[in-house]
Amino acid sequence: MLLFSRHLCAISSGIQPLYRHVSHTRKYAIVGPTTIVGQPPTPPTPSSPPPEGASPELTPLSSAFDAEVLLQLRKRATTHASSPNAPDAHVPLPNLIEQYLDRNGRVLNIQLPYESRPGPGRRIEFHTEQGAGDDGGAAMIVHAALREPAHKVAHSSGFALNTPEGQPVIVTCAHTLEEIRHHPILRSEDSGATPESPSQVHRPLVSGSFIITGPPSAPIFTPVASILSALNRADVLLLSPNSASPIPGLRHLPLSPYPAHPGTRIRAHFVADSPPADDPEGWCPWIGGTFAKWVRGTIVGYHDFAGREAKPGTYDALSHLLFEPPPTSGSSGGPIVDEDSGAVVGVMLGTQMRNRLEGVCGWGAPSETIYEMFSLPGLKLNSS
Repeated sequence: MLLFSRHLCAISSGIQPLYRHVSHTRKYAIVGPTTIVGQPPTPPTPSSPPPEGASPELTPLSSAFDAEVLLQLRKRATTHASSPNAPDAHVPLPNLIEQYLDRNGRVLNIQLPYESRPGPGRRIEFHTEQGAGDDGGAAMIVHAALREPAHKVAHSSGFALNTPEGQPVIVTCAHTLEEIRHHPILRSEDSGATPESPSQVHRPLVSGSFIITGPPSAPIFTPVASILSALNRADVLLLSPNSASPIPGLRHLPLSPYPAHPGTRIRAHFVADSPPADDPEGWCPWIGGTFAKWVRGTIVGYHDFAGREAKPGTYDALSHLLFEPPPTSGSSGGPIVDEDSGAVVGVMLGTQMRNRLEGVCGWGAPSETIYEMFSLPGLKLNSS
């Protein structure tokens, strides 16, 4: 055992010391006979490889709608194989993922209008007799990959922006694309890995993304032609359909460049497999057998990328928008609307634990993040 002593004394003999002489003893822990040192656990036994010639496990379809998505995927791939130079040619996921990575931080040579207070014909209205399922405020975004018999389908939401000349541009989240990007179906395609069994040798990859709109009884599948821009760190990206025509059943929402202050009343486009038991009212049938509702909520505050609290009207970086209540699964990419102005003020991305006392809240990207992917008024870019 070590013994340390430190004495506080006066600087000179002619001055009374400010502190009395004190002797400090600091004891350190030592390993004794009562200290138990455990042995590390043995590594788990590796699973045995599948028998030679065995087929991979078939992933069951999560819903009948996923089967419809895969059917549309096969049809588009077949059409592309027969007419690869068609203007609405099918674009596979590896191509879209390459664009997503290459166009991170890209600024489009397009200017978005500022619509913090849209007029009566532009603002988003919330009528009790009109549900979220038939107002055209949001679309379902689907990324799908199929290598028989395995498949992967990732769902999210999105909404259309009011771009000049009506050019279709869809905002959505990026994490569902990241999810399918790292799925084994696509990773084996990128790495050129050897198939695990002979039955996989001649199984081509069929993949793509869709913007799905329209009534629940007759959904309209619009293929995604390209990813225009992305902000990976903000979890936001812009999609372009394979047609310059407006997407059927989807309206262009007004976007506010100004952050909503904490306490602002909002409406968020929630999606659920079935109406929640604690809030069954107001849910309307939506795409793919789901239900949708413009749920009432409140802006809680903002954080920067380091997780520190940020405030509007200052030089703080408003990277993350916090709101209540927490969104449901499948709502990511959907709009957050200021209930008073009727303009979009954010994009839902997920949930976040604030602390043990306040619990979980929703988090998203403020609308000003979307403007970072577009040209500023009066700014002319040399290249798109």
